Amino acid sequence: MRAAVLRNGRMVLRDDVPEPVPGPGQVLVGVKACGICGSDLHFAKHGNDMVKLSAEMTGLPGGDGAMRLDLSRDVYLGHEFSAEVLEAGPDTEAPAPGTIITSVPALLTSTGVEPIVYSNTTIGGYAERMLLSAPLLLTVPNGLDPRHAAFTEPMAVGLHAVNKSAISRGETALVLGCGPVGIAIIAALRHRGVEHIVAADFSLKRRELSQTMGAHETLDPAQGSPFEVATPAVVFEAVGMPGILNDVLRRAPAGARVVVAGVCMEPDTVVPFFGTAKEISVQFVFAYDFDEFGESLRAIAEGEIDVAPLITGEVDLAGVSAAFDDLAHPDQHCKVLVTP
Repeated sequence: MRAAVLRNGRMVLRDDVPEPVPGPGQVLVGVKACGICGSDLHFAKHGNDMVKLSAEMTGLPGGDGAMRLDLSRDVYLGHEFSAEVLEAGPDTEAPAPGTIITSVPALLTSTGVEPIVYSNTTIGGYAERMLLSAPLLLTVPNGLDPRHAAFTEPMAVGLHAVNKSAISRGETALVLGCGPVGIAIIAALRHRGVEHIVAADFSLKRRELSQTMGAHETLDPAQGSPFEVATPAVVFEAVGMPGILNDVLRRAPAGARVVVAGVCMEPDTVVPFFGTAKEISVQFVFAYDFDEFGESLRAIAEGEIDVAPLITGEVDLAGVSAAFDDLAHPDQHCKVLVTP
């Protein structure tokens, strides 16, 4: 079987991956589409740092947060996918073969839960076929294009951030950064009926896309601070670079709520006085829950969120490596889909 894998920091095509065999409770599926996520790009460049930081983390449900990975071996990636059911494992109730599905990126095994994100052993969506868990499958409704169904996962990330913010329709939202995470937040804000959504990004193309996805106003930070134009009740930080959070605390209005959705992997410095003096609330967010995943699929399938404008490229498995390189230039692409 063919799959694109991460090897020594580069994506390479393999044609000798052993065929996955579904066990009890599992389903073999044929991948229809898989989005290339920014976290995959980051892992390709900074995998060692991510593994190291995860090993330092405690306090997560179920134990530590350590990534149990050997980066000297091939790593399977791909967690934004849709697929077609091919075969169910022994004693497994599953949708009929041919059914188009998606799933939260996790595989239930006899030894526990295996995240379908970065793994030496669990095949992800950059492959012809993969295993999923029958209890976690969601049937794609309304004849939705499988390419659009693959956006369920990234759109759920934005929906989770918006839900955590507890924003009301009449409050102003300021979204800093209009990459895939910021765009997903904008789409979720519009889906929730928020009446004033302001988006800020240096890239003209990203600002234009943010308007397409629901922003009422866009700002270029090179032309002045967004806080001089907007007075947001909620600020969504979707940049993930050092210095951004402290600048938000310094500039945001008193009583603002700050939702940190950008994943900064480097040490960062904040001046707590800025937040203390203005009684700013800071909420860090990550991923989503199963209900948000399901709502994301429903909203896409019923046309409440149109993800078609986000598709800026498609490649087969042989083109994954070049697509990773292309995505380093934010003005060229928003989302590239892998269609095996």
